[in-house]
Amino acid sequence: MRAVYKTDVGRIRKNNEDSVGIFLNRDGQRLAIVADGMGGHRAGDVASTMTLTTLKEMWEETEGIQTAEQAEEWLKSKIIQVNRVLFDHANTHDECDGMGTTIEAVITTNLFATIAHVGDSRCYILNESGFQQLTEDHTLVNELVRTGQISKQDAEHHPRKNVIMRALGTELNVSIDIKTIIFEEGDHLLLCSDGLSNKVSEGELAEILKNEDDLEKKANLLISIANERGGEDNISLAIVEFSDTGEGDL
Repeated sequence: MRAVYKTDVGRIRKNNEDSVGIFLNRDGQRLAIVADGMGGHRAGDVASTMTLTTLKEMWEETEGIQTAEQAEEWLKSKIIQVNRVLFDHANTHDECDGMGTTIEAVITTNLFATIAHVGDSRCYILNESGFQQLTEDHTLVNELVRTGQISKQDAEHHPRKNVIMRALGTELNVSIDIKTIIFEEGDHLLLCSDGLSNKVSEGELAEILKNEDDLEKKANLLISIANERGGEDNISLAIVEFSDTGEGDL
């Protein structure tokens, strides 16, 4: 297994409210996280950092996950805990009122990958079947597309494109999308914030993941393209490649 993660403030914003990381548990299994914070002042930074730090600490103490059901239950229960922590913090600290964050969290083992998703960050897979998005954006515009009120083309330039319908920390209870997929030799998972997916097309994402560069170069190229196209948002990504070589292990 090889992996890399990167985050960049972009070209416009002063603060980076994204948090990203890849962590090992006691059995050497990986948890990759991309969290895109939101809120006034620096509250988005607080929300995403708290999410990443809390899940990291819990994951590093974890062992014994052998089945998809165990991975799904771990992600569900721990993200619900994090949501409560964020919600309580926002309600007891005026400067963090209204803060929240997206969460893309993926457990990868030698047999499967389990994905937990809230918000508009995304998880994609590149495998022998091609390149596809595994998550559904929790946004107002995507709901309009899903219900047939606007087209996908209209969604690209919709004035309310950034309105998120679901996030961590904004409500006492949160609904989490969770799924497990087979993860095999040669497959790539890409987790990213909308600072990347809004700037780089799916075709371009696929081509870059397919090229012969190492993961570090692929990650740097993706961030560079997003910045060249305006870089209005923070840009974060994590790539996990199922490989039997030890090179670049995280």
